Amino acid sequence: MNMLTRLEEYYYEAKANKWMRYFTVFCRIVLALGFIPSGIIKIMGERFTALPAHHPLGQYFDALHLTGYYYTFIGFTQLTIAVLLLIPRTALLGALMYFPVILNICILAYATRFEGTRITTFMLLASFYLLCWNYDRIKYILPIKQSERHSDTSTQTRSNKFPWLFFGSVLAIMISVVVINQYLYTIRPGNSMLECTNSCPGNSKPEVCQKFCDCIYNQGNSLDKCLDDYERAKQ
Repeated sequence: MNMLTRLEEYYYEAKANKWMRYFTVFCRIVLALGFIPSGIIKIMGERFTALPAHHPLGQYFDALHLTGYYYTFIGFTQLTIAVLLLIPRTALLGALMYFPVILNICILAYATRFEGTRITTFMLLASFYLLCWNYDRIKYILPIKQSERHSDTSTQTRSNKFPWLFFGSVLAIMISVVVINQYLYTIRPGNSMLECTNSCPGNSKPEVCQKFCDCIYNQGNSLDKCLDDYERAKQ
C-alpha cells in the first residue's frame, strides 16, 4: 500500500466520522458568517472598517471604497460565497470560491501588519480544511495519480468515536498561530494611535516606538518608510 492509498484510507475513515461531519458544518457556518456582514456593508456602499485613513490597511480600504461598483461587486461576491457555503449541495463551490478570496485577505493582513492576522489565518486554515474534506470530489482535477479507491462514502461504516488526535492537532495549530503572531513582528501599527502607543512600554526602544506611531498616524507616511525610520533609529 503506497502513501497516497494509506492517506485516502484515513480520509474516508474521517468522512464517516460523526464528529468530523459536525466540525465540517461548523467551519462552513463560521466562514459564511465571516463574509455576510462584510458583504452587506460593501453592497450598501458603506466604509468597511473604522481604521483611520493613515493606517496602512485603512489607506487600502479607503481606496477600495472609492472604486464604485467594483466595491459593490466584491460585496455581492462575498455574500454569494457565504450563501453557497450554507447550502450543502453547493458547499463545495462555495469552498472553491472562498479559498482564493481569504488567501488574498490573509496575505494583505500580514503585509500591512494588521492585528487581524490571527483570525484571517484561522479562516484560511478552515477554508483549506473544507477543500481537503471534499478531496473525493476534486481529486480528479489534481495532478496526482488516482488510486483505485471508490469515492462513494455511502457504504462506509459510520463511526461515533471522538477523534481526539484530530481535535488535539487543531488546538495545537491554533495555539501555534497565536504564539507565532505574537513574536512575528517587533512592532505593529495597531488599529489606532492609542493602541499603537500602548504597545510601546513593552518595546525594547519605547521612544523609537513612539516615533513610529507618530510617523504612521500623525505624519501619514507609508508603512515601509516608517519601518525604515524605526530600524535606523534602533541602530
